[in-house]
Amino acid sequence: QVQLVESGGGLVQPGGSLRLSCTASGIIFSINNMGWYRQAPGAERDLVALITTDARTNYANSVKGRFTISRDNAKNTVYLQMNSLRPEDTATYYCAASLSWIAMSEQQYEHWGQGTQVTVSS
Repeated sequence: QVQLVESGGGLVQPGGSLRLSCTASGIIFSINNMGWYRQAPGAERDLVALITTDARTNYANSVKGRFTISRDNAKNTVYLQMNSLRPEDTATYYCAASLSWIAMSEQQYEHWGQGTQVTVSS
């Protein structure tokens, strides 16, 4: 049974930081490309960042320079370090796993976590 479990969300003030984690089980983590998506109320789910099996990264323009995605294959975990958070970063954040290299489309991700809520507010 495949499981992706996110953690690390919460309430933070504008300008603050959070680190999200996603731990996978039931898959061979090292051969999966990993992505972080987010969905705000009433909006579509959008790709925030992805990291390939060889640690290449890609970011949405809105988070470049503020967010950093990384992975630890020994721990089957992908991280999203979020700095300089803004109210518009408020959303539910999902991690996802894909066997497609540089998976830019939601349809390319085979497995999804349940999501973790991030709220940026003063």
